[in-house]
Amino acid sequence: MTAGNSGDGAGRNNIDLGPGTEFDLVRTLLAEWGKAAQRIGDDAAVLDVPKGERLLVSTDTSVEGVHFQRDWLSSFEIGYRATAASLSDLAAMAARPLGILIALTLPKEDLDEAREFATGIREGASAVMCPIVGGDLSSGRDLSLTITALGSSARPLTRSGAKTGQRVYVTGRLGGPASAIRAWRAGKDPRESDRARFANPVPRIEPAIGLAQRGATSGIDISDGLIADLGHVAAASKVSIEIDADRIPRVEGVSPTQAASSGEEYEIVVTAPEIDTRQFSEEFGLELTEVGRVVAGRPGVTLLQAGKPISAQPGFDHFRDK
Repeated sequence: MTAGNSGDGAGRNNIDLGPGTEFDLVRTLLAEWGKAAQRIGDDAAVLDVPKGERLLVSTDTSVEGVHFQRDWLSSFEIGYRATAASLSDLAAMAARPLGILIALTLPKEDLDEAREFATGIREGASAVMCPIVGGDLSSGRDLSLTITALGSSARPLTRSGAKTGQRVYVTGRLGGPASAIRAWRAGKDPRESDRARFANPVPRIEPAIGLAQRGATSGIDISDGLIADLGHVAAASKVSIEIDADRIPRVEGVSPTQAASSGEEYEIVVTAPEIDTRQFSEEFGLELTEVGRVVAGRPGVTLLQAGKPISAQPGFDHFRDK
């Protein structure tokens, strides 16, 4: 996104733009972003990485008809949710955000909604004090937002760090987003609490950093489902993971197996030595629950109930045959 000064005092540290309809739209976005946009206007963003830390980069795409339906969310919520989902990838690795870049494909019939999309993106980034540092703007048939998140960490969590004997911990309560989707697909209005969990996820940046400081060695955010995402940790770490279905924290009205497969959560799951969950929850205002163990064995995840393996629905897969 070649961008520039909006002309009204917003984003004074951005570079001025020339004339043109596209750049008028960029100026509209910048006017809405205000001080949240930093140093936009050159061909690439220039960022400083704190001494002793490493740069982490992640890209996440939200596409209309795949990740959301227009009648489910407002334009503000679409922008917010896409931004939060991308920043959640930084949380998964216990990284602190340095900035985001936005590639927005906007159908011509949605031009009047540009300011609402921009407001949602700004609020999603501001929620974790992350600046907007650039991107790209294009017209297209389908609405699509691709957010590239940049962060830094001295000791990033990875999927390959799980060790036999560790415990498995998850933040928050699961099941709300999947419950909302089930309601929409059934032609019903979801409970407001479930809808809010889908539309307004919170990237767990500070809690994830806190977990790393408490000895967590592997982590992932829950986008496709607890069991599905832990499967990536098990494969990368070459370990077996056992999850106690009845210990999975879940919202009211959701079964253990539904909570185990609920995607779009953006909560964090880590493996670590023993953590004082009460002290953690008091510090961060967020539930932390021990749900399983890392054990020796063939890489994979086993969902247990009363000590016996049970089946759960598979997590989300873009390319699975429906």
